[in-house]
Amino acid sequence: MIKSFLVALMLIILGTNAIAQNTFTISGLVRDQKDGLPGASIYLSGYKIATVADNDGRFKLANLKPGSYDILVQLIGYLPYSKSVIISDKSVQVELVLKENVAQLEEVVIRADPNRQKYINQFKEFFIGKTPNALQCKILNPQVLNVDFDITKSTLTVSTTEFLVVENKALGYRLKFIYYSGHPFFEELKASAAKKKKYIAAREIAYYGSSQHFFRSLYANKTQEEGFIINKMIKVPNPNRYPEYIINTNLEKIKAVPEKTGIRQNKGKIDTALFNFWMKQKEMPKTIDRFSRAEVLTDTLVHYFNQNLKYLSYTDALLIQYTKEKESLAYSNTGFWIFRPLDVPENEISVANLTGEGVRFYENGGIYDSRSLLYEGFWAYEKVADMVPMDYVPLPKK
Repeated sequence: MIKSFLVALMLIILGTNAIAQNTFTISGLVRDQKDGLPGASIYLSGYKIATVADNDGRFKLANLKPGSYDILVQLIGYLPYSKSVIISDKSVQVELVLKENVAQLEEVVIRADPNRQKYINQFKEFFIGKTPNALQCKILNPQVLNVDFDITKSTLTVSTTEFLVVENKALGYRLKFIYYSGHPFFEELKASAAKKKKYIAAREIAYYGSSQHFFRSLYANKTQEEGFIINKMIKVPNPNRYPEYIINTNLEKIKAVPEKTGIRQNKGKIDTALFNFWMKQKEMPKTIDRFSRAEVLTDTLVHYFNQNLKYLSYTDALLIQYTKEKESLAYSNTGFWIFRPLDVPENEISVANLTGEGVRFYENGGIYDSRSLLYEGFWAYEKVADMVPMDYVPLPKK
Protein backbone atom coordinates (compact mmCIF):
# COMPACT_ATOMS: atom_id res chain seq x y z
CA MET A 1 0.00 0.00 0.00
CA ILE A 2 2.76 2.41 1.01
CA LYS A 3 4.74 1.40 -2.09
CA SER A 4 1.77 2.14 -4.36
CA PHE A 5 1.28 5.53 -2.67
CA LEU A 6 4.96 6.45 -3.23
CA VAL A 7 4.78 5.45 -6.89
CA ALA A 8 1.65 7.57 -7.38
CA LEU A 9 3.30 10.50 -5.59
CA MET A 10 6.40 10.23 -7.81
CA LEU A 11 4.21 10.21 -10.92
CA ILE A 12 2.41 13.36 -9.75
CA ILE A 13 5.73 15.10 -9.05
CA LEU A 14 7.17 14.07 -12.41
CA GLY A 15 4.03 15.23 -14.19
CA THR A 16 4.18 18.60 -12.43
CA ASN A 17 7.83 19.01 -13.38
CA ALA A 18 7.06 18.17 -17.01
CA ILE A 19 4.40 20.86 -17.12
CA ALA A 20 6.75 23.37 -15.47
CA GLN A 21 9.50 22.56 -17.95
CA ASN A 22 7.17 23.35 -20.85
CA THR A 23 6.22 26.81 -19.57
CA PHE A 24 8.39 29.83 -18.83
CA THR A 25 8.23 33.36 -17.45
CA ILE A 26 9.04 36.87 -18.61
CA SER A 27 10.09 38.95 -15.63
CA GLY A 28 11.96 42.15 -15.06
CA LEU A 29 11.94 45.81 -14.11
CA VAL A 30 10.03 48.81 -15.45
CA ARG A 31 11.90 52.07 -14.76
CA ASP A 32 12.64 55.56 -16.01
CA GLN A 33 16.16 56.98 -16.20
CA LYS A 34 16.55 56.71 -12.43
CA ASP A 35 14.06 54.60 -10.53
CA GLY A 36 11.63 51.69 -10.79
CA LEU A 37 8.08 52.67 -11.74
CA PRO A 38 5.35 51.13 -9.56
CA GLY A 39 1.88 50.71 -11.03
CA ALA A 40 2.99 50.34 -14.66
CA SER A 41 0.62 48.10 -16.66
CA ILE A 42 2.36 45.33 -18.59
CA TYR A 43 0.53 43.45 -21.36
CA LEU A 44 1.38 40.72 -23.84
CA SER A 45 0.37 41.81 -27.33
CA GLY A 46 -2.11 39.43 -28.92
CA TYR A 47 -3.07 37.80 -25.62
CA LYS A 48 -5.29 38.37 -22.57
CA ILE A 49 -2.25 38.13 -20.28
CA ALA A 50 -1.37 41.19 -18.19
CA THR A 51 0.06 42.28 -14.85
CA VAL A 52 1.01 45.41 -12.87
CA ALA A 53 4.48 46.36 -11.66
CA ASP A 54 4.94 46.20 -7.86
CA ASN A 55 6.20 48.99 -5.59
CA ASP A 56 9.74 48.51 -6.90
CA GLY A 57 8.68 48.40 -10.56
CA ARG A 58 9.18 44.65 -10.84
CA PHE A 59 6.81 42.27 -12.65
CA LYS A 60 6.37 38.66 -13.78
CA LEU A 61 4.33 37.08 -16.60
CA ALA A 62 4.12 33.33 -15.98
CA ASN A 63 3.00 30.09 -17.66
CA LEU A 64 4.21 31.10 -21.12
CA LYS A 65 5.00 28.61 -23.86
CA PRO A 66 7.95 29.04 -26.25
CA GLY A 67 7.20 31.74 -28.76
CA SER A 68 7.69 35.31 -29.92
CA TYR A 69 6.08 37.93 -27.66
CA ASP A 70 5.64 41.70 -27.76
CA ILE A 71 5.55 43.30 -24.31
CA LEU A 72 3.44 46.47 -24.08
CA VAL A 73 3.83 48.90 -21.18
CA GLN A 74 1.51 51.75 -20.20
CA LEU A 75 1.85 54.33 -17.41
CA ILE A 76 0.29 57.79 -17.16
CA GLY A 77 2.86 60.50 -17.85
CA TYR A 78 5.08 58.21 -19.92
CA LEU A 79 5.11 57.21 -23.57
CA PRO A 80 3.75 53.73 -24.34
CA TYR A 81 6.55 51.22 -24.72
CA SER A 82 6.95 47.92 -26.54
CA LYS A 83 9.68 45.31 -26.63
CA SER A 84 9.95 42.05 -28.56
CA VAL A 85 11.01 38.98 -26.60
CA ILE A 86 11.61 35.42 -27.79
CA ILE A 87 11.23 32.46 -25.44
CA SER A 88 12.98 29.34 -26.70
CA ASP A 89 14.06 27.00 -23.89
CA LYS A 90 14.36 29.18 -20.80
CA SER A 91 12.70 32.07 -18.96
CA VAL A 92 13.63 35.64 -19.92
CA GLN A 93 14.48 38.70 -17.84
CA VAL A 94 14.11 42.20 -19.31
CA GLU A 95 14.56 45.82 -18.29
CA LEU A 96 11.98 48.22 -19.72
CA VAL A 97 12.99 51.89 -19.71
CA LEU A 98 10.13 54.36 -20.21
CA LYS A 99 10.44 57.92 -21.48
CA GLU A 100 8.45 60.82 -20.11
CA ASN A 101 5.57 61.97 -22.35
CA VAL A 102 6.61 65.58 -22.88
CA ALA A 103 3.56 66.27 -25.05
CA GLN A 104 1.29 65.79 -22.03
CA LEU A 105 3.24 68.34 -20.02
CA GLU A 106 3.51 71.09 -22.65
CA GLU A 107 0.81 73.30 -24.08
CA VAL A 108 -0.71 71.70 -27.18
CA VAL A 109 -2.13 73.80 -30.03
CA ILE A 110 -4.95 72.03 -31.89
CA ARG A 111 -5.81 73.19 -35.40
CA ALA A 112 -9.25 72.25 -36.65
CA ASP A 113 -9.16 70.12 -39.82
CA PRO A 114 -12.50 70.00 -41.67
CA ASN A 115 -11.45 66.69 -43.28
CA ARG A 116 -10.30 64.99 -40.06
CA GLN A 117 -13.40 62.83 -39.60
CA LYS A 118 -13.30 61.72 -43.23
CA TYR A 119 -9.67 60.63 -42.82
CA ILE A 120 -10.43 58.81 -39.56
CA ASN A 121 -13.29 56.95 -41.29
CA GLN A 122 -10.88 55.90 -44.07
CA PHE A 123 -8.37 54.74 -41.48
CA LYS A 124 -11.06 52.77 -39.63
CA GLU A 125 -12.04 50.93 -42.84
CA PHE A 126 -8.43 50.02 -43.57
CA PHE A 127 -7.51 49.13 -39.99
CA ILE A 128 -10.66 47.61 -38.47
CA GLY A 129 -12.13 46.36 -41.74
CA LYS A 130 -15.46 46.23 -43.55
CA THR A 131 -16.81 42.93 -42.26
CA PRO A 132 -20.16 42.68 -40.39
CA ASN A 133 -18.19 42.54 -37.12
CA ALA A 134 -16.47 45.83 -38.04
CA LEU A 135 -19.85 47.58 -37.91
CA GLN A 136 -19.92 46.81 -34.18
CA CYS A 137 -16.45 48.21 -33.50
CA LYS A 138 -15.82 51.68 -32.14
CA ILE A 139 -12.61 53.66 -31.55
CA LEU A 140 -13.06 54.93 -27.98
CA ASN A 141 -10.33 57.59 -28.04
CA PRO A 142 -10.05 59.01 -31.60
CA GLN A 143 -8.62 62.23 -30.12
CA VAL A 144 -5.22 60.50 -29.67
CA LEU A 145 -4.86 60.01 -33.43
CA ASN A 146 -2.57 62.34 -35.32
CA VAL A 147 -3.86 62.53 -38.89
CA ASP A 148 -1.82 63.86 -41.80
CA PHE A 149 -2.81 63.70 -45.48
CA ASP A 150 -0.05 64.43 -48.02
CA ILE A 151 -1.92 65.84 -51.01
CA THR A 152 1.15 65.63 -53.26
CA LYS A 153 1.50 61.87 -52.70
CA SER A 154 -2.17 61.11 -51.89
CA THR A 155 -0.93 59.38 -48.74
CA LEU A 156 -2.77 59.25 -45.42
CA THR A 157 -0.58 58.84 -42.32
CA VAL A 158 -2.16 58.12 -38.92
CA SER A 159 -0.05 57.92 -35.77
CA THR A 160 -0.34 58.22 -32.01
CA THR A 161 1.92 58.44 -28.97
CA GLU A 162 -0.73 56.81 -26.76
CA PHE A 163 -2.66 53.54 -26.70
CA LEU A 164 -5.46 53.37 -29.24
CA VAL A 165 -8.49 51.67 -27.69
CA VAL A 166 -11.05 49.83 -29.83
CA GLU A 167 -14.22 48.28 -28.44
CA ASN A 168 -15.49 45.24 -30.33
CA LYS A 169 -19.10 44.56 -29.32
CA ALA A 170 -19.36 41.72 -31.84
CA LEU A 171 -16.76 39.50 -30.13
CA GLY A 172 -16.86 41.04 -26.65
CA TYR A 173 -13.31 42.43 -26.49
CA ARG A 174 -11.68 45.75 -25.72
CA LEU A 175 -8.42 46.00 -27.68
CA LYS A 176 -5.43 48.21 -26.91
CA PHE A 177 -2.94 49.03 -29.64
CA ILE A 178 0.44 50.64 -29.29
CA TYR A 179 1.29 50.41 -32.99
CA TYR A 180 -0.79 49.41 -35.96
CA SER A 181 1.38 46.42 -36.84
CA GLY A 182 1.18 43.23 -34.83
CA HIS A 183 -1.57 42.34 -32.39
CA PRO A 184 -3.42 44.26 -29.67
CA PHE A 185 -3.91 43.41 -26.02
CA PHE A 186 -7.34 41.86 -25.40
CA GLU A 187 -9.65 42.60 -22.46
CA GLU A 188 -13.01 40.91 -21.88
CA LEU A 189 -16.05 43.20 -21.97
CA LYS A 190 -18.42 42.87 -19.04
CA ALA A 191 -21.54 41.05 -20.17
CA SER A 192 -24.53 39.06 -18.97
CA ALA A 193 -24.58 35.28 -19.30
CA ALA A 194 -26.78 35.52 -22.40
CA LYS A 195 -24.45 38.08 -24.00
CA LYS A 196 -21.38 35.99 -23.20
CA LYS A 197 -23.00 33.06 -24.97
CA LYS A 198 -23.40 35.21 -28.11
CA TYR A 199 -19.78 36.37 -27.83
CA ILE A 200 -18.55 32.77 -27.62
CA ALA A 201 -20.51 31.79 -30.72
CA ALA A 202 -19.18 34.81 -32.66
CA ARG A 203 -15.60 34.09 -31.54
CA GLU A 204 -15.86 30.50 -32.77
CA ILE A 205 -16.89 31.77 -36.22
CA ALA A 206 -14.05 34.31 -36.21
CA TYR A 207 -11.43 31.74 -35.20
CA TYR A 208 -12.33 28.86 -37.48
CA GLY A 209 -10.91 29.34 -40.97
CA SER A 210 -8.60 32.16 -39.85
CA SER A 211 -4.85 32.24 -40.52
CA GLN A 212 -4.32 31.49 -36.80
CA HIS A 213 -6.47 28.35 -37.09
CA PHE A 214 -4.64 27.32 -40.28
CA PHE A 215 -1.14 27.62 -38.81
CA ARG A 216 -2.15 25.78 -35.64
CA SER A 217 -3.53 22.98 -37.82
CA LEU A 218 -0.42 23.03 -40.01
CA TYR A 219 1.86 22.73 -36.96
CA ALA A 220 -0.16 19.74 -35.71
CA ASN A 221 -0.26 18.21 -39.22
CA LYS A 222 -4.09 18.27 -39.15
CA THR A 223 -4.97 20.66 -41.98
CA GLN A 224 -7.23 18.21 -43.83
CA GLU A 225 -8.93 17.12 -40.62
CA GLU A 226 -9.57 20.76 -39.73
CA GLY A 227 -11.09 21.51 -43.15
CA PHE A 228 -8.23 23.10 -45.11
CA ILE A 229 -7.19 22.27 -48.67
CA ILE A 230 -3.83 23.61 -49.84
CA ASN A 231 -3.22 24.36 -53.52
CA LYS A 232 -0.96 26.77 -55.38
CA MET A 233 -1.65 30.07 -57.11
CA ILE A 234 0.85 30.03 -59.94
CA LYS A 235 1.92 33.13 -61.82
CA VAL A 236 2.15 32.62 -65.60
CA PRO A 237 3.18 35.12 -68.33
CA ASN A 238 0.33 37.38 -69.41
CA PRO A 239 -0.60 36.23 -72.95
CA ASN A 240 -2.10 39.67 -73.73
CA ARG A 241 1.13 41.56 -73.03
CA TYR A 242 4.06 41.94 -75.41
CA PRO A 243 7.53 41.08 -74.08
CA GLU A 244 9.18 43.93 -72.15
CA TYR A 245 11.95 44.53 -74.69
CA ILE A 246 9.45 44.95 -77.55
CA ILE A 247 7.40 47.46 -75.53
CA ASN A 248 10.48 49.50 -74.59
CA THR A 249 11.86 49.44 -78.15
CA ASN A 250 8.62 50.80 -79.60
CA LEU A 251 8.28 53.50 -76.94
CA GLU A 252 11.84 54.65 -77.60
CA LYS A 253 11.19 54.85 -81.36
CA ILE A 254 8.02 56.88 -80.87
CA LYS A 255 9.67 59.33 -78.46
CA ALA A 256 12.88 59.72 -80.54
CA VAL A 257 13.40 63.10 -82.32
CA PRO A 258 13.28 62.60 -86.14
CA GLU A 259 16.51 63.24 -88.05
CA LYS A 260 16.67 66.04 -90.64
CA THR A 261 16.05 64.61 -94.13
CA GLY A 262 15.31 67.79 -96.07
CA ILE A 263 11.62 67.03 -95.86
CA ARG A 264 9.53 69.28 -93.67
CA GLN A 265 8.53 67.53 -90.45
CA ASN A 266 6.49 68.55 -87.42
CA LYS A 267 9.20 68.56 -84.76
CA GLY A 268 8.25 66.77 -81.56
CA LYS A 269 4.95 65.45 -82.89
CA ILE A 270 4.31 61.79 -82.05
CA ASP A 271 1.68 59.27 -83.00
CA THR A 272 -0.59 59.62 -79.95
CA ALA A 273 -2.69 56.54 -80.65
CA LEU A 274 0.40 54.35 -81.07
CA PHE A 275 2.04 55.86 -77.99
CA ASN A 276 -1.07 55.19 -75.88
CA PHE A 277 -1.22 51.59 -77.12
CA TRP A 278 2.34 50.82 -76.00
CA MET A 279 1.88 52.68 -72.71
CA LYS A 280 -1.16 50.50 -71.95
CA GLN A 281 1.00 47.47 -72.74
CA LYS A 282 3.62 48.80 -70.30
CA GLU A 283 1.00 49.16 -67.56
CA MET A 284 -0.38 45.64 -68.01
CA PRO A 285 0.69 43.07 -65.38
CA LYS A 286 3.53 40.89 -66.60
CA THR A 287 1.92 37.79 -65.10
CA ILE A 288 -1.56 36.52 -64.31
CA ASP A 289 -2.63 34.11 -61.57
CA ARG A 290 -3.62 30.55 -62.37
CA PHE A 291 -5.43 28.27 -59.92
CA SER A 292 -3.45 25.01 -59.68
CA ARG A 293 -5.60 21.93 -59.02
CA ALA A 294 -2.73 19.86 -57.60
CA GLU A 295 -3.08 19.54 -53.82
CA VAL A 296 0.03 20.41 -51.82
CA LEU A 297 0.95 17.79 -49.20
CA THR A 298 1.99 19.18 -45.81
CA ASP A 299 4.80 16.65 -45.28
CA THR A 300 6.62 18.14 -48.29
CA LEU A 301 5.81 21.69 -47.24
CA VAL A 302 6.59 21.91 -43.51
CA HIS A 303 9.85 21.19 -41.69
CA TYR A 304 11.13 21.63 -38.13
CA PHE A 305 13.25 24.76 -37.64
CA ASN A 306 13.97 23.91 -34.01
CA GLN A 307 12.12 22.19 -31.14
CA ASN A 308 9.60 25.05 -30.88
CA LEU A 309 9.38 26.39 -34.42
CA LYS A 310 8.34 24.93 -37.74
CA TYR A 311 9.41 26.31 -41.09
CA LEU A 312 7.43 26.81 -44.27
CA SER A 313 8.99 27.61 -47.63
CA TYR A 314 7.53 27.39 -51.13
CA THR A 315 7.51 28.83 -54.63
CA ASP A 316 4.63 30.80 -56.19
CA ALA A 317 1.87 31.37 -53.58
CA LEU A 318 -0.18 29.10 -51.35
CA LEU A 319 -3.91 29.02 -52.06
CA ILE A 320 -5.77 27.89 -48.94
CA GLN A 321 -9.42 26.81 -49.06
CA TYR A 322 -11.46 26.45 -45.88
CA THR A 323 -14.15 23.93 -46.72
CA LYS A 324 -16.29 24.31 -43.60
CA GLU A 325 -17.43 27.86 -44.36
CA LYS A 326 -18.75 29.37 -47.59
CA GLU A 327 -18.02 32.88 -48.75
CA SER A 328 -20.56 35.38 -47.47
CA LEU A 329 -22.39 37.83 -49.73
CA ALA A 330 -20.73 40.70 -47.84
CA TYR A 331 -17.28 39.35 -48.77
CA SER A 332 -18.16 38.52 -52.38
CA ASN A 333 -19.00 42.17 -53.04
CA THR A 334 -15.57 43.43 -51.94
CA GLY A 335 -12.33 43.91 -53.83
CA PHE A 336 -10.68 41.07 -51.88
CA TRP A 337 -12.47 38.31 -53.80
CA ILE A 338 -10.16 35.69 -55.39
CA PHE A 339 -10.93 34.34 -58.86
CA ARG A 340 -11.77 30.65 -58.97
CA PRO A 341 -12.72 28.21 -61.76
CA LEU A 342 -16.49 27.74 -62.07
CA ASP A 343 -16.39 24.15 -60.80
CA VAL A 344 -14.57 25.06 -57.55
CA PRO A 345 -16.95 25.28 -54.55
CA GLU A 346 -17.54 28.67 -52.95
CA ASN A 347 -15.26 27.89 -50.01
CA GLU A 348 -13.44 30.72 -48.27
CA ILE A 349 -10.20 31.18 -50.20
CA SER A 350 -7.06 32.98 -49.06
CA VAL A 351 -3.69 33.41 -50.74
CA ALA A 352 -0.45 33.53 -48.72
CA ASN A 353 2.50 35.21 -50.47
CA LEU A 354 6.01 34.96 -49.05
CA THR A 355 7.89 38.25 -48.79
CA GLY A 356 11.18 36.45 -48.10
CA GLU A 357 12.64 32.96 -48.22
CA GLY A 358 10.23 31.38 -45.76
CA VAL A 359 8.07 31.74 -42.65
CA ARG A 360 8.58 30.33 -39.14
CA PHE A 361 5.58 29.63 -36.93
CA TYR A 362 4.70 28.35 -33.46
CA GLU A 363 2.32 25.73 -32.10
CA ASN A 364 -0.26 28.39 -31.16
CA GLY A 365 -0.41 29.64 -34.77
CA GLY A 366 1.78 32.67 -34.10
CA ILE A 367 4.16 33.82 -36.83
CA TYR A 368 7.78 34.52 -35.81
CA ASP A 369 7.91 37.53 -38.15
CA SER A 370 4.48 38.74 -39.30
CA ARG A 371 6.13 40.67 -42.17
CA SER A 372 7.19 37.39 -43.81
CA LEU A 373 3.68 36.87 -45.25
CA LEU A 374 1.32 38.98 -47.34
CA TYR A 375 -2.31 37.85 -47.56
CA GLU A 376 -4.90 38.18 -50.30
CA GLY A 377 -8.50 37.03 -50.34
CA PHE A 378 -10.45 36.21 -47.17
CA TRP A 379 -7.56 36.67 -44.74
CA ALA A 380 -6.92 40.14 -46.19
CA TYR A 381 -10.63 40.97 -45.86
CA GLU A 382 -10.77 40.05 -42.16
CA LYS A 383 -8.87 42.59 -40.06
CA VAL A 384 -8.93 43.76 -36.43
CA ALA A 385 -12.70 43.32 -36.06
CA ASP A 386 -12.36 39.54 -36.56
CA MET A 387 -9.32 38.86 -34.38
CA VAL A 388 -9.27 36.62 -31.31
CA PRO A 389 -6.36 36.35 -28.82
CA MET A 390 -3.39 34.13 -29.61
CA ASP A 391 -4.20 32.08 -26.50
CA TYR A 392 -7.80 31.57 -27.65
CA VAL A 393 -9.04 28.02 -27.02
CA PRO A 394 -11.99 26.91 -29.19
CA LEU A 395 -14.80 24.88 -27.70
CA PRO A 396 -14.40 21.08 -27.72
CA LYS A 397 -15.91 19.54 -30.84
CA LYS A 398 -19.04 17.48 -30.24
